Amino acid sequence: MEALFSLVVGVLIASGTYLLLRGRTFPVIIGLVLLGYAVNLFLFSTGGLNTHAAAVIGESTVPTDPLPQAFVLTAIVIGFAMTAFVVILAIRARSEMGSDHVDGQQGEAGDAK
Repeated sequence: MEALFSLVVGVLIASGTYLLLRGRTFPVIIGLVLLGYAVNLFLFSTGGLNTHAAAVIGESTVPTDPLPQAFVLTAIVIGFAMTAFVVILAIRARSEMGSDHVDGQQGEAGDAK
């Protein structure tokens, strides 16, 4: 279970880093979202991967730690707000500059102003 979990986190980090290094704004946004998901999964795994443990103390002999779950919930809300902000910022930059390149320069011949 731990090997599969770490493999998924690794694939998300690799995919997010690849997309983050692209030259256009929307793949960069998707890369940031994937990196956010990877960090959320990593934070969630710090509480331990107990399959039959209750989150309430006293319900089981080995309860799970609720602090990483609270961190992940907070990170999800902050990540959603930041994603919405960056998408609106990218749409605004595209409409003002006429290009969706990260550096604002004109790209291929098909990108007309």
